[in-house]
Amino acid sequence: MSRIHRMRALGLGLGVLPIAAVLYERATPWPFWAMLFLNGYVWPHVAYWLSNRSRDPSRTEFRNLTADSALGGMWIAVMQFNLLPSALLAAMLSMDKIGVAGWRFLGRTAMAQAVACAVAWAALGFPVQIYTSMFVIAACLPFLFAYPMAISTAAWGLGRKVLIQNQMLQYLNRIDDITGLYNRKHWEEAAERELARYQRTRRPAVVMMVDLDDFKSINDGHGHVAGDAMLRAVSEVLRSCLREIDTPARFGGDEFCVLLAETSADGAREVAERIRFAVEKVEISEAPGRRCTVSIGMAEANRLLVSVQDWVNLADSAMYRAKNKGRNRAEA
Repeated sequence: MSRIHRMRALGLGLGVLPIAAVLYERATPWPFWAMLFLNGYVWPHVAYWLSNRSRDPSRTEFRNLTADSALGGMWIAVMQFNLLPSALLAAMLSMDKIGVAGWRFLGRTAMAQAVACAVAWAALGFPVQIYTSMFVIAACLPFLFAYPMAISTAAWGLGRKVLIQNQMLQYLNRIDDITGLYNRKHWEEAAERELARYQRTRRPAVVMMVDLDDFKSINDGHGHVAGDAMLRAVSEVLRSCLREIDTPARFGGDEFCVLLAETSADGAREVAERIRFAVEKVEISEAPGRRCTVSIGMAEANRLLVSVQDWVNLADSAMYRAKNKGRNRAEA
């Protein structure tokens, strides 16, 4: 509402100038000047007040916009269809209606404008003087330049805001809200691209599955707050132990997955040991004295892989072998 209020105050305030120029040339009686002042400088604030106090501000604002068009139609008749200011007023009143609610709304407001114009014209005795003097042309220029630029600036700002919000939504759709790592969906998309790259180039890559040992006992013994804190701590370990080209993610529950690009099985084992040793040292204030370990399974890309799920299954099998062999170890 505040944006519409600013645009209405600017548009109607500038629109007063060409109308006033015509009224001055025609030596129009003072009641019309009073009406022009009220329409240009009081009505924008009254419309804003009405919208803010309404139970349905949007519907009230649509009524206000329709009133804008009707008043514009009246002034076109009062100006006796003076060509340039009449065309300018009709064009600007159409522009903002399209910007707010599209062509259908413009059709409704244009009808209100035409009816108001016809009624006012009949009341004035159907006068017509379409000639536009240089004085009136000069009075039209501020409205002609400033208002479209203001509308364009507002539209640009709104588009920019929508773009930023869309980018934020896309970011949030990729991120796990507890750990701040990528979520499973985004990770699987990255793994699909990496598998396709391997199939084209045979460049090495490894999928690593990381599972917290005895995580349930942390949740049961210290609560879910402690469990979440441990998940965040392990996610920080993963970030610190990996390169920028690697992709860590939370796979689900207490399980993480890592995509190691340009890495062989030997290189992945070094990374896994680095992660394992770092996790052993993790301490959290929510569970004093409680340590955590991880079991890690790794699978290097090979020609037999058909899908990412096959790749994950291999790494998952290796991880369960690590658990069966006593946990806190890495298997490939």
